[in-house]
Amino acid sequence: MEKWFNVGKIVNTHGVKGEVKVVSSTDFPNERYQKGNELHLFLPKKKEPVSLIIESHRTHKNFDLLTFEGYHDINQVEIFKEGVLKVKEDQLQELEEGEYYYHEIVGCKVVTSDGGEIGTVREILSPGANDVWVVKGERGKEHLIPYIEDVVKEIDIEKGLITIDPMEGLLS
Repeated sequence: MEKWFNVGKIVNTHGVKGEVKVVSSTDFPNERYQKGNELHLFLPKKKEPVSLIIESHRTHKNFDLLTFEGYHDINQVEIFKEGVLKVKEDQLQELEEGEYYYHEIVGCKVVTSDGGEIGTVREILSPGANDVWVVKGERGKEHLIPYIEDVVKEIDIEKGLITIDPMEGLLS
């Protein structure tokens, strides 16, 4: 069974020449949206993805604007709204040591360096300078853990375990 990974969601069209507005969920927009790269569009009411080749990419007001080969009119791309752009697992690139894909972190168990259990990473937010992990505890309480060296001490993807050293007030 093929594994797919989200790159972004098409939220609207932009202009009349087939450009679409994408809310990106990739750490690598320059690579993913490079001219000639292939993305697969999953639409809500379709079973099979649509294969699309990037023709152009630019950014505008926190959105990635894309055009695709063969789609040069707003009427052709109107149906793409609400579709999710994805790549296959074999399109993922190797990361540097100490770097991780979101899908590797989400689902990991988080513990403190003294052995206390915090919960499981449910979501990753990217509000600015560093990512913030949303960790849900057993009783449903959510903790926001900044992905910074002072807090995150060890990540073991094989074991699905993250060890943190929480700064004062972080878990209260």
